[in-house]
Amino acid sequence: MEALAKEMGIPEGEYREILKRLGRAPNRVELLLFKVMWSEHCAYKNSRPLLKELPKEGEAVLQGPGENAGVVRIGEGWAVAFKIESHNHPSAVEPFQGAATGVGGIIRDIMSMGARPIALLDSLRFGPPSHPRSRYLLKGVVSGIAFYGNAIGVPTVGGDLYFHEGYGENPLVNAMCLGLLREEKLKRSRASLGRPIYYAGAKTGRDGIGGAAFASRELKEEKEEDRPAVQVGDPFLGKLLMEATLEAIELDLVEGVQDMGAAGLTSSLAELAHKSGLGVEVDLDRVPTREAGMTPEELLLSESQERMVLVPREGKEADLEAVFRKWGLDCVPVARTIPERVFRVLYRGQVVAEVPTEALAEAPAYVRLAQEDPGIRALREMPLPPLEVDPKEALPRLLASPNLASREAVYERYDHQVGTRTALVPGRGDAAILWVKGTRIGVAAKVDHNPRYSRLAPRLGAMHALAEAARNVSVVGARPLAYTDGLNLGSPETPEGYYELQETVMGLKEASLALGIPVVSGNVSLYNESGGRRIPPTAMVGVVGVLDVEKRAEMGFRRPGEAILLIGEEKGTFGASEALYVLLGLEAGSPPPIDWERERRAQEAIRTLIGRGLVKTAHDVAEGGLLVALAEMTFPHGVGATVEVRERGLEALFGEAPSRILFTVPKEALGEATLLLEAMGLPYRILGETGGKTLTVLTPEGVLEWEVEALLAAWKAPLREVLDG
Repeated sequence: MEALAKEMGIPEGEYREILKRLGRAPNRVELLLFKVMWSEHCAYKNSRPLLKELPKEGEAVLQGPGENAGVVRIGEGWAVAFKIESHNHPSAVEPFQGAATGVGGIIRDIMSMGARPIALLDSLRFGPPSHPRSRYLLKGVVSGIAFYGNAIGVPTVGGDLYFHEGYGENPLVNAMCLGLLREEKLKRSRASLGRPIYYAGAKTGRDGIGGAAFASRELKEEKEEDRPAVQVGDPFLGKLLMEATLEAIELDLVEGVQDMGAAGLTSSLAELAHKSGLGVEVDLDRVPTREAGMTPEELLLSESQERMVLVPREGKEADLEAVFRKWGLDCVPVARTIPERVFRVLYRGQVVAEVPTEALAEAPAYVRLAQEDPGIRALREMPLPPLEVDPKEALPRLLASPNLASREAVYERYDHQVGTRTALVPGRGDAAILWVKGTRIGVAAKVDHNPRYSRLAPRLGAMHALAEAARNVSVVGARPLAYTDGLNLGSPETPEGYYELQETVMGLKEASLALGIPVVSGNVSLYNESGGRRIPPTAMVGVVGVLDVEKRAEMGFRRPGEAILLIGEEKGTFGASEALYVLLGLEAGSPPPIDWERERRAQEAIRTLIGRGLVKTAHDVAEGGLLVALAEMTFPHGVGATVEVRERGLEALFGEAPSRILFTVPKEALGEATLLLEAMGLPYRILGETGGKTLTVLTPEGVLEWEVEALLAAWKAPLREVLDG
């Protein structure tokens, strides 16, 4: 078996640990169980000790990390379940199915909590769109997301998209889902003693076998061999499974629910048993299959999609079977809980594997040597050359650059209004807003991250990711409640890779404590590298907040004659900025620091202004700086503006800094708005007013003017050419 363990890629030290825990050598089936359950994807061996540091408590938290998704209270007995999940490796090999099944998997995680999925967001990273492979991956991923989300009837309401050389061979596809439930309907992955465990949904095939282990290693140059590890999704079957599962929960027929995701039947049953403090005995002869002659290993490790595990309440077994029969789905008992804390597998009447559930569920954890990459430090500390460009020419260039251009060509492919809960659609605000029907409760959600920041300063980059996602939620009028994090990094087995992981988590910890926003769920995807080249450490942070849906702010100047204000300083910095890269081709310097007191006050101020009904238009000033944000405000309604920037230099026009928010107020409300900002001790500027068909900027160096239509055309074209080409 030791030779087989080596062939499977199980480290020698872990094989010795398996021998120690079993007190004997494992057989082939048992060894495969350990391989998948101890994979990084399932076990979080390198991140688990670090993740313990993150704040997880909050007054709104109903369920924190450790379940299929986190859950927060939003008022009037309602709660929202949400989580972000990666599907990076499958999407690199087969972008359409990789993305589609990523969407299907996160939807089932939300269903497992007893919640109806109501919204999807996607966070995507690719190499430069000038590269043919990046265009191929982008088109496939966007098509896969649209295929699954549109067909299953869950709207895709937001996300973020970034292009960077670091993702050329390793694209990132992270899907976030939100679900709505009544607090009393919350379900967990639990079972009581002696209960049957039902398999429900699609039949098991050979697709996706070894997917969890596949997601826990570096991608090879030759990808064809990896295609069997990519799952195949069926959103129409997924829709039937969703309705059947939610009906069973609504009728109170089940005591426990678990999605069958990574590592398939093995992971779902082992986790269910371990969390319940029990053992489980599974009879593989009872598993519904769509292919003949499947071996125990294939049945246990298949990651065929659209499958769930359900534990019926005592006496409700026939009712549960009837519900799934009505929806045309298999629902059969394949296992039962037992008092001995073992994972026992029967096949053709014989025991083919028996291992302690604790041994499977609690993999070894690693704390490694951390050391910053000296090349990255040198880039961060590099003195920046002066930026000498014509701002008249620079603004259209920035707006047409891949990371600042319009995302309309992407989101128009998604159905973002199915379900009729979407109160703020893509392109109209800094965050999506969903409406809880029959109430005035709105739920806002945004996912954010800047790879230039995190590559040059992983800790500060992670802090910015949480701060900006929370700021975007605040800018539409919502109070941030909690966040989910998708941590995507390279191999932790090098000092440089582990340093980036450690710094990323510590950055999230600092930001979480500073803003009072706990983490309730998340995902870690490591080994995102090829040929020894790591991706930028990428913390995709999804923040969820609550608001009065009648009191919200959108992006875009709506009418002429309103005053334009800026919370924060005019001048930013060029370190790690989009302007530095687009205009000079340089990624260097340090991201701007964050003043947490100012960040908290700025977010509270804009929420208060919106809540009082004074502000209905607001926008975060982010990548590209003040002029890019002003231009973006002219696009939704074609209303221009005339503003004065008093600070000298291009840093005032294109520099970046946190805690900056643009908003408008009617002139009669200007006094009340400025009094509030002064009372909160916030720096602010009255920049000018809305109106006309141009963006006119008065600077100490002269007057700059652009036709709104010309800027809009530059902004809209690039991604449409990529996706429609």
